Amino acid sequence: METLGLLAAVGAVLMAGLPAAGAEREPFQPTKESLAAGFQCPEWFRDAKFGIYFHWGPYSVPAFGSEWYSRNMYQKGSAEYTHHLATYGPLDRFGYKDFIPMFRAERFDADAWVDLFVRAGARYAGPVAEHADGFAMWDSKVNPWNAARMGPKRDIVGEMTRAVRKRHLKLFASLHHQWLWGWYATDAKPADVHDPAYASLYGPDLPTSSFDYGNPQPPPTQEFSHTWRDKGIELVDRYKPDLLYFDSRLSIINEQDRLEFMAHYYNQARRWGKQVAVTFKAYTDYPQTSGIFDVETGRLASTPDFAWQTDDKVDWNSWAYLEHPNYKPVSRLVHELIDIVSKNGNLLLDIGPRPDGTIPEPVKERLLGIGAWLKVNGEAIYGTRPYRIFGEGPTKVSEGFDGETKTGDFTAQDLRFTTKGDTLFALCLATPSRVVIKTLGTASGVEPRRVASVKLLGSRKRLEWKQEADGLVIQCPTDLPSEHALAFRIGFSK
Repeated sequence: METLGLLAAVGAVLMAGLPAAGAEREPFQPTKESLAAGFQCPEWFRDAKFGIYFHWGPYSVPAFGSEWYSRNMYQKGSAEYTHHLATYGPLDRFGYKDFIPMFRAERFDADAWVDLFVRAGARYAGPVAEHADGFAMWDSKVNPWNAARMGPKRDIVGEMTRAVRKRHLKLFASLHHQWLWGWYATDAKPADVHDPAYASLYGPDLPTSSFDYGNPQPPPTQEFSHTWRDKGIELVDRYKPDLLYFDSRLSIINEQDRLEFMAHYYNQARRWGKQVAVTFKAYTDYPQTSGIFDVETGRLASTPDFAWQTDDKVDWNSWAYLEHPNYKPVSRLVHELIDIVSKNGNLLLDIGPRPDGTIPEPVKERLLGIGAWLKVNGEAIYGTRPYRIFGEGPTKVSEGFDGETKTGDFTAQDLRFTTKGDTLFALCLATPSRVVIKTLGTASGVEPRRVASVKLLGSRKRLEWKQEADGLVIQCPTDLPSEHALAFRIGFSK
């Protein structure tokens, strides 16, 4: 096929950028040992705490079910399959590829989006550059199915890159190519995914067993793994992202391709004079100390000695736009951010824009609500580091992947701590009239220093407080400076 010839040619060009045998030794070599020993988490990442990204593509057009519509529409018995046949017709006449011309992004304004992200308080932002559907959002020579050639006929990643850099944020991008192996595997016939003319989008016509999460049968070909590597290298070399995110199932990609990509990215960053990082979701993907660990829709229950990230979504049910969403309240998102930061982590929050390039008003309201809270209380979030303990209170966090749905709402008895130098910030995950911080009781044994000062961020009023054996008791003013949570700056006697 001509497409395979094109990919082979492009791969050869991209591989020319990798260190050849006998070449001058690069700082990072494509080995586990070199990558694990040479990586250092960027200080900007540790200081940033909050990022925003977006799932946006042809799957935004049907706006039904979730961002997995592209796969589920071909799965007999699924709600998406039934909906698709009733709404768009048979799968051989209207397949996923036919959503691409409907994904026009005619009202997309990258500068307006980034302005919203800045007002929300984000310090890094960017797109899902390619989701599991196989449609690239950049002007790609590796992937002919891309937004610059069809659909919007715009380089979405390029426009976002310019807008993000203009506002001095760090650039984020994510790649999900590994999911494409078996993504469109289906027993449904007739369907366009079985037509070899569309194999460059849908991938080879595979049995349903090829979608097995960690052990697909047959396993990915060498060509498929090389394409994963080449897409990543093209994205890196063209847009120079500060943070590159890989979704789960990465371990099915040939290990040498994974190592070669990471070494290339980190060596390129050295040449650019930039601090960059790769995030991944399992230590089977990359060595633990070679990048940043990411927990999808979940958190950690305690504080690790390394920086990490949660990626989560505004909508409980989908990463992409839905006509019938179920958005989380602002308070839930603010509390999630506080809890994660107290445990040495960052929150990367996903939104789902409409296919025309507009962001739904309820999403804007939530982002601006987070931004309003951070405008008052950001001192207790940005640039902070963990305290001796992350917090106190009755609400337990369900740790790990998808734990968010099992974690209840916080109460006024739940507090979280962050530090900046000798200053302690205590954040109450509610807005009560009276706060008791048991950790700071003189008999608690946690903090040996005596409290010398207590200030409520955003308020000029002098607080009434008393440090007792059972806790630090603070009387809050009647006119509180912010909704959702209160942040106290606490100083200690020398």
